[in-house]
Amino acid sequence: MNNEAKERFNKFKMLVDEYLDKYINVIYPESIYESMRYSLLAGGKRLRPVMAIETASLFGVNPEIVMPAACAIEMLHCQSLIHDDLPCMDNDDYRRGKPSNHKVYGAAVATLAGDALLSYAPKLIIDKTPESVSPNTVLKILNEFFIAAGVDGIISGQIVDIDSEKKKISENTLNFIYEYKTAKMFKLALRTGAIIGGASDDKINSLTEFAQFYGHAFQIYDDILDVTSTLEELGKTPGKDANVEKSTYVSMYGLDNAKKQVLFLCNKAYDILELNNIKSDLLKGVVEDISRGLN
Repeated sequence: MNNEAKERFNKFKMLVDEYLDKYINVIYPESIYESMRYSLLAGGKRLRPVMAIETASLFGVNPEIVMPAACAIEMLHCQSLIHDDLPCMDNDDYRRGKPSNHKVYGAAVATLAGDALLSYAPKLIIDKTPESVSPNTVLKILNEFFIAAGVDGIISGQIVDIDSEKKKISENTLNFIYEYKTAKMFKLALRTGAIIGGASDDKINSLTEFAQFYGHAFQIYDDILDVTSTLEELGKTPGKDANVEKSTYVSMYGLDNAKKQVLFLCNKAYDILELNNIKSDLLKGVVEDISRGLN
């Protein structure tokens, strides 16, 4: 990512952090709000909300307009991480370099904190989206949110991922997991920004296709990092996929082939931006960051 795009990314990231802190205050019963804030404000790249803000800006929308929806997307992402880390799921003790939510607050509170974020997020879209955004547009972005959050999105990815542990699965099943567990969230981010921006169907479809390629590249890259990184670099326990005998692109095709596939998908994502005249150094930059990270 070039310096200008990096500055833009960091500017949006700081805004997201500021609004997330502002949107959830600690009130009675304190334990649930503290648990929600613990994971929500624990750091992270804020990649999905920043991409939503950037996409909306391509169509002339100021960050403050899209911020409630962008923060809602981050809350959904955070909820999925809290639940993924639970002992009944991936059972990870660390997230973003800190003890997982359930290691601090216990599994019961962590479960409820995830549930609370999941229900708080759409309410945020309804309550905080400025009145300049039409009710019809708000309904559209809520529909996108519920698709990504539900059984048509991340939940199906999670259940197939769990069901596939300790099994030999097909490439189609692996692609299903990547699509529903990861790519759907990036589609939500870009489609939300485009819908708030009043983009044409053609532009929305192009950005959806970009998110498809980028999401798959992102997940394979994450699988690679699970093999090659340390706890300090990764922020979560490395080697977890192998420990639970989880099928990944790395385990099925090897590290070198996984890297080649990431580069192929990154090139496809980059081409979508070029061919459809989507002028965003930030979106190009997040693709480049993955491909350069392979070196």
